[in-house]
Amino acid sequence: QEQLVESGGGSVQAGGSLRLSCAVPGYAYSSACMGWFRQAPGKEREGVATLHRGGDTNYADSVKGRFTISRDNAKNTLYLQMNSLKPEDTATYYCAAGQMFYWSCRRESGDMAYWGKGTLVTISS
Repeated sequence: QEQLVESGGGSVQAGGSLRLSCAVPGYAYSSACMGWFRQAPGKEREGVATLHRGGDTNYADSVKGRFTISRDNAKNTLYLQMNSLKPEDTATYYCAAGQMFYWSCRRESGDMAYWGKGTLVTISS
């Protein structure tokens, strides 16, 4: 089964920007919700942002105003534009696709059925 594949990670200095991309196979792209999660060393995975197929977004407070989630339906691709990056944004970032919870997309790992293998983002101070 074709997997979700993230790209765009790397190392940048604090204040810089990165754009993550995720190629999503058709069977997953039809999901109601898609999103980005991250896991820093020694920490639990956390939901960064989710996007409902209708366009509603859900961001973690720590990234509001800095990160933007979007999708390109022509390319079956999910994006995460990350600006004003901070050292605490350092983590492996995963894209995922899954289901709604009462008509909205949460930032809960348990709602997601399909996952990529992750891309590493490292922010230096």
